[in-house]
Amino acid sequence: MSIYESATQAIAQELFAATQENRNFFSQLRDQARLDDKLLGWTMEHPGLRVQLFRLIDCLPSLHSKTEIARHLQEYLSDSSVELPGGLKSLLNFAQADSMPGQLAATTFTTAVQALAHKYIAGESTPQVLKTIDRLKKNGMAFTIDILGEAVITERESQAYFQKYLDLIQTLGEATVAQQPQVSVKLTAFYSQFDPLDEAGSAKKVGSQIRLLLRQAQEHRVAIHFDMEQYRYKASTLKILQDLLLEPEFRDRTDIGITLQAYLRDSYQDAQNVISWLQQRNYPVTVRLVKGAYWDQETIQAVQKDWPLRVYSHKTDTDVNYERITQLLLEHHAVVKTAIGSHNVRSQAKAIAIARALNVPSEAFECQVLYGMADKLAKALVGLGQRVRVYCPYGDLIPGMAYLIRRLLENTANSSFLRQSLGDVDVAALIAPPIPSNDFDLIDVHTTAEKESSFHNSPDTDYAQAEARQAIQAAFQTVRQNLGKTYLPIINGEPVNTLHFDHSVNPCNPSEIIGQVGQATVEQAEQAIQAAQAAFPGWKNTPATERATILRRAADLMEQKRPELVAWMVLEVGKVVEEADPEVSEAIDFCRYYADEMERLDRGYTRNFPGETNHYFYQPRGLAVVISPWNFPFAIPTGMTVAALVAGNCTILKPAAPSAVIAAKLAEILQEAGMPPGVFQYLPGPGSQVGSYLINHPAVHLIAFTGSQSVGCRIIEEAAKLRPGQKHIKRVIAEMGGKNAIIIDESADLDQAVAGVVHSAFGYSGQKCSACSRVIVLEPVYATFVERLIEATKSINVGVAEEPGSGMGPVVSESAQKTIQAYIAKGQEECSLALEMPSPRPGYFIGPVIFTDVAPTATIAQEEIFGPVLAVIKAENFQHALEIANGTNYALTGGLYSRTPSHIAQAQAKFEVGNLYINRGITGAIVDRQPFGGFKLSGIGSKAGGQDYLLQFLEPRVVTENVQRQGFAPIAGVDS
Repeated sequence: MSIYESATQAIAQELFAATQENRNFFSQLRDQARLDDKLLGWTMEHPGLRVQLFRLIDCLPSLHSKTEIARHLQEYLSDSSVELPGGLKSLLNFAQADSMPGQLAATTFTTAVQALAHKYIAGESTPQVLKTIDRLKKNGMAFTIDILGEAVITERESQAYFQKYLDLIQTLGEATVAQQPQVSVKLTAFYSQFDPLDEAGSAKKVGSQIRLLLRQAQEHRVAIHFDMEQYRYKASTLKILQDLLLEPEFRDRTDIGITLQAYLRDSYQDAQNVISWLQQRNYPVTVRLVKGAYWDQETIQAVQKDWPLRVYSHKTDTDVNYERITQLLLEHHAVVKTAIGSHNVRSQAKAIAIARALNVPSEAFECQVLYGMADKLAKALVGLGQRVRVYCPYGDLIPGMAYLIRRLLENTANSSFLRQSLGDVDVAALIAPPIPSNDFDLIDVHTTAEKESSFHNSPDTDYAQAEARQAIQAAFQTVRQNLGKTYLPIINGEPVNTLHFDHSVNPCNPSEIIGQVGQATVEQAEQAIQAAQAAFPGWKNTPATERATILRRAADLMEQKRPELVAWMVLEVGKVVEEADPEVSEAIDFCRYYADEMERLDRGYTRNFPGETNHYFYQPRGLAVVISPWNFPFAIPTGMTVAALVAGNCTILKPAAPSAVIAAKLAEILQEAGMPPGVFQYLPGPGSQVGSYLINHPAVHLIAFTGSQSVGCRIIEEAAKLRPGQKHIKRVIAEMGGKNAIIIDESADLDQAVAGVVHSAFGYSGQKCSACSRVIVLEPVYATFVERLIEATKSINVGVAEEPGSGMGPVVSESAQKTIQAYIAKGQEECSLALEMPSPRPGYFIGPVIFTDVAPTATIAQEEIFGPVLAVIKAENFQHALEIANGTNYALTGGLYSRTPSHIAQAQAKFEVGNLYINRGITGAIVDRQPFGGFKLSGIGSKAGGQDYLLQFLEPRVVTENVQRQGFAPIAGVDS
């Protein structure tokens, strides 16, 4: 047992008793008649209500009339998962949202939520928060102030947020307060493009703001504390602050603080590193130790991305870690000031016990609580003679709603100390020492969350890790040493010489040659077909498990070569790193998923009856030709090629010219993985000659194509013709692009919507078949959305794709650039040009372009542009928005940003797209989770990365045998 345990128990008992005097806030929930209190009380007992109620509260700031509020109140709380208390049922008993009862329900609910907000938000204006400060001062408490709404998505918002803090610092400095004023800030709020991958660029941009802030604070005698955010920003935040606070101008400042989050598995090491840094600095700063506010978000991200779980999965482990970091910090009080931010009586008691035992000076230790969360505890701590600081958020309800939701979740979570301290409790158990779980000491832990599929996706690279950033930079150096090499067609397992070569160039710098690609001739195409025909019988009879094994070896090689493959894509087609890396993941997933699927399909199935056996099974079609695009230069050719191969088809890959070097890297991997000669062949060459010859050849059984609608339809037409000597109908698998729309309704979270549209429209310069090229906005939010959309787009860093700070690179070629420019000119004739960002030079750059007030029938709203051109269309109502969205010949992807349940249900039923994404971006489909493909003129309806995809590459057969002999038949084979 700890040497501090006896004192901890005594102090905890004293604190707990003090908090129970006059009953605590939660106990009052049972006695008070106010609806805002009852709302919280009900949520503790009804999980379904809790979820829907908090979703509704999150939505509330976007609802601008009582009728809208009443309608949403009914929709959310009428959900079957909600167990409604009688009082709330009566509130929902109205037929029309605009009726008198509906208006009354809306008013009652809004009033209750506003009352809740005022419990946790210290004021909506500076005068209000100054009154709160005066009240805290009278109670013997210090304060720190945080301005709500720091989730910035534009540089204009970043600057406005920064200016608010400069003004706040000045106001606090001029106010008469006993204690030194303190404000809390977050680094990412000072730069909308803050990115761990661009650590140096982010540090430069944020650093200049921090210096100004610290100078202003010093002038007005205000302390500054830097909060911590999501894990991906942690390392960058610590490094930026530590580097800056070692600068001579700021090295001796002791009125500065940083935050550590104990729920992070590596936070104890962070604490040790901070102490070492402070010993070097020789001047203390404050470390605020908190449990952490993003546990759900961190856990969900780890599950979705198959990343290690950065947070402890057991609350008891967080408590254990919290106590050991507390002890570590207090034991080094000579170099660090400690602030214990917790509402857990035991956590505060343990810190006080240690501080007393070590004679920690009062100025080196304080207790902190959140405003409105633990008032009784704060007063009890003051009663023990402790320095207490209250964290006071202030600002408007709209930007403050995310904060309010986090506080409500914390209040009502079963695992929270406040929740557990309700009613009759076992105090001894509540303040007992936390016991670590079996995985407490593990750092590289993966979540054990249940998944519906046994397939595991390959995780993308986490560039928040320094090792990952170092690996990609090393990869660029390696790849650059190999630029300009020659890549020849591969026929029957061997490279073959060609007379003509095509130079693949860097679209950021067309004078830089990525590689020289040998161009196959028609004669060589014939040789490839003959080699495939000769190899087919052996490959067809190769067991599916052996074919699958080769694919899995290829996936392993891709994983090993990931950084180099990313670098090749960045240099050859101009994708930024964070767009290219998921493409490698997708290619790996295609290999492993199709390997699994082929083994499943290879089993076939039987349906036996007395005297008869029936076996259903598959066989390969024969010779497959894969014609791949340049926009997903690695993932799509991999997916189409390995699907054909694992199904037993001999396959010829004809890549798009702008990405032929990357395709050659795929060919190298497949050969290294063990693909036999003739089974797979790499055949770059002119589409009008080699491509046409392959498509029309009578020996070809199947054509897999991804590209434009015009070329796809021509392939389908040509493949339908029966050629001399042809004894089969050719199968065509075609994905032919889209004119994809995102609908924004009046209830949408505009922070999410703007960010999602910007990424979906301008990620990889809009050169994705899934990219958003139309955004359809309902009239009530049109003006606000457009204004923020334009500012967010202006904030994109357009530049050389290789640079870590670039958010968008060039288009792929000069011809693509000219085509897009022609569409921009056409758009200027038809619509209002709201934004045309300048383009860097040299290179094939086109900055983002936004047209507003676009007619649904305009050229730029109907034709696929394949570039960074976005049409914004106004809709009268949601039904009108759906009609506009469905008013093209395409049906590939679509999106909806809405918090209205009925709108979500309508979109699911009526939005004509193969992939519908709700409240997220519309690009980035993941194998098995979101099988990808469209219909109408977007494709044939087959879903890449889904369970029906391999069926396109196979022919089904059934064999039936009569097993009777002279009236006798075995019975054992009968299916039950």
